[in-house]
Amino acid sequence: MDDSLRLRARTARVGIKSGALRGDALKELLLSVPFIDRDVWVDELLGIDEIPSDMPGLPPESVPYLPCGVEEVLAVLHGTIRPDDVLVDLGSGLGRVVILAHLLAGIRTHGIELQEHLVQGARARCTELGLDGVTFAHADASTCELEGSIFFLYAPFTGAMLARAIHRLEEIARRRSIVVCAVGLEFHHVPWLRARESPSVSMAIYDSASWHVR
Repeated sequence: MDDSLRLRARTARVGIKSGALRGDALKELLLSVPFIDRDVWVDELLGIDEIPSDMPGLPPESVPYLPCGVEEVLAVLHGTIRPDDVLVDLGSGLGRVVILAHLLAGIRTHGIELQEHLVQGARARCTELGLDGVTFAHADASTCELEGSIFFLYAPFTGAMLARAIHRLEEIARRRSIVVCAVGLEFHHVPWLRARESPSVSMAIYDSASWHVR
């Protein structure tokens, strides 16, 4: 990323801190950044300097932290977003998805992350940017209480952990309609999920169509 783009990111960060840069204006600015530079540009925008190492003793079914791309975040927000939606990221890392989704769509967002140092880093980003409406929990997303309407999974775990998470999402779907957005995972075998057209080749999007129509 060249110096001019870096300066634009830092200037935009000032706008975010002041509350002046949100929604469509931020999206327009983001889309003006060349595709190849967007992920690095967003890290500069949010003040993410480097990707930290994973904690020792990461559970074998947990996937090491890898930041989600900006294009996947834009794909999540491509469909109909309601003001009362709550987006929950299972395995939220440093918070790129939930922070960016909140800034672009104005909805409440919540990240759940197993690695405590990543949660601390994500909370520090929100404090520095002066953001409300974004929260984080240090917890196992496959076993903790879940509540929301849009759930995002960037291949956070496999095996039994993934099965437990899907079961907990099913419990929510029996009470209300939800949307599940997944990168690196496919849920065609899950009977209560119905795939919808996705604007991203890397992301699958599902509605809980068995009990509710969103």
